[in-house]
Amino acid sequence: MKLTILGCYAATPRTFTNPTSQVLEINNHLFLIDCGEGTQVELRRNKIKFSRIKHIFISHLHGDHCFGLVGLISTFRLLNRETELHVYGPKGIKEIITLQLKLSKSWTNYPLFFHELNSKEPELLFEDEKVTVETIPLNHRIYTNGFLFKEKPGPRKLLINEIMKYNIDVSLYQSVKMGKDVESNDGEIIPNHLVTGPPEKPMSYAFCSDTAYYPEIIAQILNTTVLYHESTFLEANKELAAPTKHSTAIQAAQIAKDAKVEKLILGHFSTRYPSIQLFKEEALTTFPNVELADDGKIFTF
Repeated sequence: MKLTILGCYAATPRTFTNPTSQVLEINNHLFLIDCGEGTQVELRRNKIKFSRIKHIFISHLHGDHCFGLVGLISTFRLLNRETELHVYGPKGIKEIITLQLKLSKSWTNYPLFFHELNSKEPELLFEDEKVTVETIPLNHRIYTNGFLFKEKPGPRKLLINEIMKYNIDVSLYQSVKMGKDVESNDGEIIPNHLVTGPPEKPMSYAFCSDTAYYPEIIAQILNTTVLYHESTFLEANKELAAPTKHSTAIQAAQIAKDAKVEKLILGHFSTRYPSIQLFKEEALTTFPNVELADDGKIFTF
């Protein structure tokens, strides 16, 4: 699992920082999460192939999370894209994008599908044999979702010495990996647990931005491998968090602690502060495994 931060700062683009956008690579999928201004430039800077982006997840319709989307969709057209594109986001996102495409006479020459969301309960958005993606309803000033990306359990590990001991034909190895009991060359039924070990622990990634402190999400993200949680404010300005429905670094850390996640990544920093290291210092007082997002930073798990 690999996470590339394209932008992670709040509100407005600057010459050296970008609003929210990131790319998650998980089990051969490349998912674009949010698409603030400058996203396509950062995709190029980070050498991410446009053609690999087939699913875009938009958390909410504030500009710092979606104003780069129509530009990216238009660029795909100019590059003669043929592969279909799926966009998941709040109800209204189709109207926003298609109106701009209509008035600029820039209809796509590739299939473009919108999946509009309005449920206040978690819902499954995407599933294949390896990965699921579901919404995490959040608490912001407008309708907002986070997204939970989860690997499905993989095949069991072959215990080669045991496989050889029980004289199991190589043609049955795939069945053994899938957890099946098989018949040995000697005609004996071999229980699967004798010749396999448990699979690798599936990984998961929870993206939570933007939101007020919202303990209601804890049950859904319990034991997640990595949690990205907004931390717009430090404690010195915590009185601003509630009315704007954002979180502080310590509130994000409390969510991570209560959800028993393995790692917390902080982002969506207000640019009022002289150093983002201050966010990490505060979060570490509550949760021990904290990283800071930053534009261009890559995390590999």
